[in-house]
Amino acid sequence: MARRLLFLCLVLSALRCAAEPPAGWSALEEEVAAAVRGPQVTVVHFWAPWCPNSRAELANHGWSTFLALNRDVKFIFVTVRSSDDCRALLHENGVGDQPNLVLRHHPNQVRRGDGVIQSFMALPLTWVPSTWVFCDGRLRYALNYGEVRFPLLQQLIRDAADPWEHPAPVRPAAK
Repeated sequence: MARRLLFLCLVLSALRCAAEPPAGWSALEEEVAAAVRGPQVTVVHFWAPWCPNSRAELANHGWSTFLALNRDVKFIFVTVRSSDDCRALLHENGVGDQPNLVLRHHPNQVRRGDGVIQSFMALPLTWVPSTWVFCDGRLRYALNYGEVRFPLLQQLIRDAADPWEHPAPVRPAAK
C-alpha cells in the first residue's frame, strides 16, 4: 500500500511539474505554452513588420488565404523585434479577424545586438520569420529559416495531425 501511495505521489508530482512552465518564462511564453498543450494542431508564427520575408508571406493574401483554408488549426502570430504590434499592417493584408487566430506582441523590441530575443519557451528563436507547428503539446516541426512556403506548411500540418504510431522494432529472421 505504501508503495502504491508513493508511486501515486510521484506521478502526481510529475504531472504538476509538466503542467507548470519553468520559472523565468514571460507571461506571453506561458500563454503560448498553454495554448499549444491542446490536442489540436497549433501554429506559432513569429514575424516582424520590417522583415522582407514576413511581408512577402502577407502579400497576395498568402496568410489570410492559408488561415481560411485551415479553420481547424489554431494560429498564434507573435510580432517580435518591433515597437509596434502592426495589427494595422496585418489587417491591410486580411489577417486579424479570423476566429482561429490570436495576435500577440512580444515585449522585447530589440531588433539587433545585445538584448535581442534569442529564445521563446526555451526553444531557439534566431530568425524572423520563424514558424513552429505543435500538436498535443509537442513541437512537431520548426521552420527557423525564414519565409514559409504554404504548400510545405500545409504538409507539415497534415503530418503533425496524423495519429501515426511508431512501428514495431524490426527483428532479425530466425535462422
